[in-house]
Amino acid sequence: MLTSNLINPSSTSTVTFSKSNHHYAINASTLLNPLLNRTQPQRILHHLSAPTSLVPHLGIKVSIFSKIHGYPLTLSSTPTSQIYDSSSKISHLSRISANPSGLSPKPRFQIPRAAPEANPEGVPEPKTNTKTLQLALVFGFWYFQNIVFNIYNKKVLNLFPFPWLLASFQLFVGSVWMLLLWSLKLQPCPKISKPFIIALLGPALFHTIGHISACVSFSKVAVSFTHVIKSSEPVFSVVFSSFLGDSYPLQVWLSILPIVLGCSLAAVTEVSFNFQGLWGALISNVGFVLRNIYSKRSLQNFKEVNGLNLYGWISIISLLYLFPVAVFVEGSQWVQGYHQAIQAVGKPSTLYIWVLLSGVFYHLYNQSSYQALDEISPLTFSVGNTMKRVVVIISTILVFRNPVRPLNALGSAIAIFGTFLYSQASSASKKKSEKKD
Repeated sequence: MLTSNLINPSSTSTVTFSKSNHHYAINASTLLNPLLNRTQPQRILHHLSAPTSLVPHLGIKVSIFSKIHGYPLTLSSTPTSQIYDSSSKISHLSRISANPSGLSPKPRFQIPRAAPEANPEGVPEPKTNTKTLQLALVFGFWYFQNIVFNIYNKKVLNLFPFPWLLASFQLFVGSVWMLLLWSLKLQPCPKISKPFIIALLGPALFHTIGHISACVSFSKVAVSFTHVIKSSEPVFSVVFSSFLGDSYPLQVWLSILPIVLGCSLAAVTEVSFNFQGLWGALISNVGFVLRNIYSKRSLQNFKEVNGLNLYGWISIISLLYLFPVAVFVEGSQWVQGYHQAIQAVGKPSTLYIWVLLSGVFYHLYNQSSYQALDEISPLTFSVGNTMKRVVVIISTILVFRNPVRPLNALGSAIAIFGTFLYSQASSASKKKSEKKD
């Protein structure tokens, strides 16, 4: 590139071009003097627009012919990215910030800058922190609500041992809660259709069986024992799903063996053992497993309904299932049982508050579980559910001061650890099947 400070105009120097065997002598001062009488941009344009007039009929490239003041000087008859026709614009001249005129006193080399790192080392990503905090809050509320429900549910059943009425009231509170959310537009109401209601009848029936059976178990044995037996739910899930055509690898079947062993050991050594309590927990497992299985099969065409709305409608239909049966089973004993409960507690308001808390927190912990399942992976949910049982068992033992034998504690730990192994094995099995697909 020709620059104004490369050649001293007052000096006279001769440059020789070679073409074939002829030599053309050009006086450098004669070439540059006419240009010096113009402004810098005009000099450049004039010089660039007249190479053929200065060196006629040169149709070949001119190689580097000399170095003046230590800088290379190169001429070419072929246009390059820095030499254009006289009618074209030399737009790159105005882009050089160090010299607005476009003439650079020194050769400049463009060194591309490295792109900034997306996540510099040591700087945490805000989104990751936000997601972690959100996940911690979801699990925290879920555990807290479950603990409160189990404590006040057991307190009410100790005073008023009528699980059918209490279970119906808890479904009633959940139904009213969802109707308020829908009417106040705090939660979008799903579109109701006859096929949707028909598809819900089966899952709602099994949900009713699972809920009332758990309440019966809570009324007969310690809360910790019921939760240890309910940790065997994966066993029923694998067995029933296998009967319906699903297949599981060997590691899944092996993972349920510690669950069976631990539950058996806990049942044999349980201080408050009761057959009604044991069977209630086992039937609850069957009900909830069948609810999950039939929900996947019958609600495949209604995937636009989110988990919370689905649970709301299941609660409403379950209430219609349960309350008439509750009246038939124990309705004749409610009045007498109510007076005995008031006499035992002293203040009627205390019993009312306990009943209300059991109903509200029953719905809230189920709502949190459905919301957590929407936010996290099934594996994380399974692990969280396993840890939830540990927290609930420890909390209820501390609150109600239930005696725990060493073998009973060992059996409970083995059962819960087996549940954790099952969640890991089932997750690995699903990943393998997805890769094959």
